[in-house]
Amino acid sequence: MNKPIYFPGLNGLRAISALAVVISHVTLGLGFFNLDPYIFGAVKDGSPAGLSLAGYGVSIFFALSGFLITYLLEEEKETSKTINVKKFYLRRVLRIWPLYYLYLIIAIVVISLFGVQFKFSTLLYYIFFAANIPFIRNVPILLIAHYWSIGVEEQFYLFWPWVVKKISKNIVPILVVAAVMLIGIKVIFHSRYPGSIVETSITVTRFHCMLMGAIGAILYRRKNKQFLAIADNKIAQLVGFIVIFLAAINKFHVASIIDNEFVSMIAVVLIIGQVNIKNRIINLDLEIFDYLGKISYGIYIIHPLIIFLFYKFISVGSPVWYKYVLIYLGVITTTLITAHLSYKYYETYFLKLKRKVSVVLSSGTKHTES
Repeated sequence: MNKPIYFPGLNGLRAISALAVVISHVTLGLGFFNLDPYIFGAVKDGSPAGLSLAGYGVSIFFALSGFLITYLLEEEKETSKTINVKKFYLRRVLRIWPLYYLYLIIAIVVISLFGVQFKFSTLLYYIFFAANIPFIRNVPILLIAHYWSIGVEEQFYLFWPWVVKKISKNIVPILVVAAVMLIGIKVIFHSRYPGSIVETSITVTRFHCMLMGAIGAILYRRKNKQFLAIADNKIAQLVGFIVIFLAAINKFHVASIIDNEFVSMIAVVLIIGQVNIKNRIINLDLEIFDYLGKISYGIYIIHPLIIFLFYKFISVGSPVWYKYVLIYLGVITTTLITAHLSYKYYETYFLKLKRKVSVVLSSGTKHTES
C-alpha cells in the first residue's frame, strides 16, 4: 500500500488557527466573569477587539481546507482517471458528522437545562449544515453559533468535487475569476450598500477564501514556477509570519473589507513554505503542533461549551491580573483535554472507517495511528 500523503507543518497552522479562535472567544466573554473584555482595546464600532482574531483563524482554516482537499482530489483524479464523488462525501461524513452532531445534542441539552430559549425553526439550520444563515441574520443559538463556519465548508464541498472532476485544463483561470468576482461584489456592495445582506453573506460564507487555498494547491502540485517564485522564498515567509503575529495582537489591518482575504492569501504562502520545507524560517512541524493540529477540530467544536460552563460554575470576583490568567489557562487547558479525549475515544473510530473509503491515502498527522 502506498504511503499516506502527509503535509508537514499544516497541523501547526491548524493549531494556530484553533487557538486564535479560542483566545478570541475567551476575550470576548471576559465580561461574564466580571473582567475587562477590552484588555486588547476596542474596534471602531466600540466592541471589544478580539473578534477579528477569530475571523482570521477561520480564514486560515478555510485556506487550509481548500488546499488540502483540492490537492487530494487532483491526486485522485490523476491516479484513478476520475474522482469517486460518493466516496468523497462518505469521507466528509465520517470526519465531520460524528462530533458535529454529538456536540450539537450536548449543547442543546445544556442550554435547555439552563433555560436558554431558542426557536426550533432556527435549530433546523444547524441540523442541516446551514448555520451560516442564522449567523448572517444575527440570530444564532448559544453554544453553537460557531457552527456557521462548518456549514460554509459543507456547502462548499457540495459542489467542489464536481468542479475538480469536470474541469481540468483551464481550472486555475476559472477559479481566479470566481474569487475575484466574489471579492469585487463584496467591495462594491460595501461601498454602495454597507451592511447589506449581500455584503454580509459573502463576508461570512467566504467561498473565495477556500478558492485561494484550492488555487494554491493546484499551482503547487503542478510546480508552477511563477507561483513558487512568489510564495516559496524566505522574504515571503517572513512577511507571512509578521502578518500572523500582528493579527494575533490585533494590530493587523489593510482595509477592513478585505482583511480576511489578505490573511487567506498569507495562509497559502505559509502553507507552501511549510510543505516545501527548504525556505522555512519557522518550523511548525513539531510534536506539540502536530498534536494540537490533530485535535484542532475538537478544539474548535468544543470550546464554547467550556467557556459557558466556566462562566456558570466559576466565580473570579474582582478583576485582578492573575484572574485573567486563570480564566485563559483554565478554559484552554480544559478544552485541550476534552478535545484529546474526544479524538482518542470517539473520533478515531470514525477516522479508521474513513481510511477504508479513501482512494488516495492521507494522514492528518506525522504519526501513522490516524
